Amino acid sequence: MTLISGCALYHALSPALTFSILNLPYNYILIMMKKMISQATPTVADWHFPNMPAHRAQDGDTDGETSPQADVLVAEPEVAKPPMYAVVMYNDTYTPMEFVVYILQSEFRHSMDSAVEIMLTIHNSSKGIAGIYPKDIAETKAKKVNSLAHREGYPLLTQIEPHQGE
Repeated sequence: MTLISGCALYHALSPALTFSILNLPYNYILIMMKKMISQATPTVADWHFPNMPAHRAQDGDTDGETSPQADVLVAEPEVAKPPMYAVVMYNDTYTPMEFVVYILQSEFRHSMDSAVEIMLTIHNSSKGIAGIYPKDIAETKAKKVNSLAHREGYPLLTQIEPHQGE
């Protein structure tokens, strides 16, 4: 059954018909309205039917083509992934390994095993990646780690670098 909007129904009824309907029984009015609704065809201008095709084939329109302005394909916006940055911790001779493991566990949510592995990479390679994040999060984590280290009296340095790769 095709639905018809209240506006279209109102415009379909003439003033004389509206006056005569007021004098009819309620059930008869419902039957007339259902009949009008079942015969209704939405048009391009009928905004009450956003999911219906904008153009219907007319009697003389055998190929079923629509007008160029009737059908518009709206593409979904493409959301680009933000550029990722690596939070890099640099080795120094004064910061204890236990403190580095603590930072990796508390601030970067690494397990004990992965924190120890990253700490050893930092110790042996002079630097290591603690985590990979979007730029604003990476900056925040680096500042927080530097602040914690300096508060404890350690010269641990953490910076961010653009991360290439997945």
